[in-house]
Amino acid sequence: MTTQKNAPEVGREQWTGQLGFLLAAIGSAVGLGNIWRFPGVAYENGGGAFLVPYLVALLTAGIPILLLDYSLGHRFRGSAPLVFRRLGRRLEGLGWFQVAIAFVIATYYTVIIVWAIRYMLFSVNLAWGDDPTTFFVADFLQDAGTGYSGDFVGGIFWPMLGLWLVTLLVLGFGVAKGIERLTKIFIPLLVVLFVVLVVRALFLEGAAEGLNAFFTPDWSALAQPGVWVAAYSQIFFSLSIAFGIMITYSSYLKRRANLVPVSYVAAFANSSFELLAGIGVFATLGFMAAQQGVAVGDLEGLTGVALSFMTFPQIISMMPGGPVFGVLFFASLTLAGFTSLISILQVVSAAFQEKFGLSRVQATAVIGGLCAVISLALFSTTTSLATLDTVDKYTNEVGVVASAILTCVLVGLVTRKVPTLRAHLNYVSTARLGSWWSAMITVVVPLALAYILVTTAMELFRQPYEDYPWSFVNGFGWGAIAFMVAVAVAFSLLPWRRPVDEFTPETLQEVTR
Repeated sequence: MTTQKNAPEVGREQWTGQLGFLLAAIGSAVGLGNIWRFPGVAYENGGGAFLVPYLVALLTAGIPILLLDYSLGHRFRGSAPLVFRRLGRRLEGLGWFQVAIAFVIATYYTVIIVWAIRYMLFSVNLAWGDDPTTFFVADFLQDAGTGYSGDFVGGIFWPMLGLWLVTLLVLGFGVAKGIERLTKIFIPLLVVLFVVLVVRALFLEGAAEGLNAFFTPDWSALAQPGVWVAAYSQIFFSLSIAFGIMITYSSYLKRRANLVPVSYVAAFANSSFELLAGIGVFATLGFMAAQQGVAVGDLEGLTGVALSFMTFPQIISMMPGGPVFGVLFFASLTLAGFTSLISILQVVSAAFQEKFGLSRVQATAVIGGLCAVISLALFSTTTSLATLDTVDKYTNEVGVVASAILTCVLVGLVTRKVPTLRAHLNYVSTARLGSWWSAMITVVVPLALAYILVTTAMELFRQPYEDYPWSFVNGFGWGAIAFMVAVAVAFSLLPWRRPVDEFTPETLQEVTR
């Protein structure tokens, strides 16, 4: 039962069903980090042994916070700022902090997708030549180092502008007609493309050596705190939790939604894709090592930008049928990145629609347009590479982790809503959550993440990230965090265009314990 006070919620957009929501959630979680980050992180942190802390992190932090996001959005029916406002008026700022995180990520996420699109075309005739690293850095990006040059790279600016127009068009169509339709096509297509890619990689010469390098466990690594930090960081990086996406997405579900099983499916689908990516990537790296007559561990560029745009083009040039392999690989990157980008921008769009009474089209045009302008100004220039690297580091390892800690502390210890949220999840789901979930949210997760945040912050204060100039990392790294805090304070002080406080969540027909 709901009260008449909830009348403004009647016209809220909805997914057409659970499948649409599930595919959208998977589309958000399965992104660039699954393909280019997880394999390298696993290899550098104990190989097969890394799967132990990774699984622990998934079960103790990833799934609990995913369920927390789902319960918040579904019970309080709104974007991140509206949900936290309904938890307590003074908590609205945390919602805007999450919106600011999503805004910042969207500005640089787009350019990586553009790189993937361009490289999908470059794969046809192996346009990078004999030196993919020089081609990427000097010819393609025209990299000018740190700072801000203001010199635009035409080969990035114009495709990026086109991508922004397509992105805003999809957002403008709405949740069911835009986002859901897109993910119902893109996610199955992504799975098919990537499975074909992995199967091809497994039949390459040296693939077995690559898989041995990936899966051979270094059990001594489990004694190193940094390995556990890396595992928790990877889970947060890849699951799209703690910065508003799953709060926003779950708010569009119907009142009866089987949230607990869906969260398990989404989480394990994401991790399965990461494992599949690791198999494909390291089978391919094994081929490269065999061609060069070296061990896989002697190869360079095994993660991130270097893996995708320097190492893989070199492999593609070596292998039989390389152009086809290249098109499949970069098409997979494009699809994974685009579905994640849409979910990130929906966080921002939904917040401004609700706060300022904007229509979906108005919010898409104004806020999406502003994000596009900033994105083009910063990341289609000759200084984009270092800027992207720095903003991404601080946003994900400081901003997102801080957001997760604050969410757990405010929901679990300040408002004491965890029992109610657990009751809500049990009420709408076929699978039930026990008291273990409450313990994870209120004790285990915030303590583990606090350790990660302090460790990361001490490292960033001790020496400049990647030895970039202090002025640069402070400006674009801590500057990004300062922007998020400023947004959180400023927008939480502005009035809502419609009444939002007179809201009564659905009555739970069970005893809350």
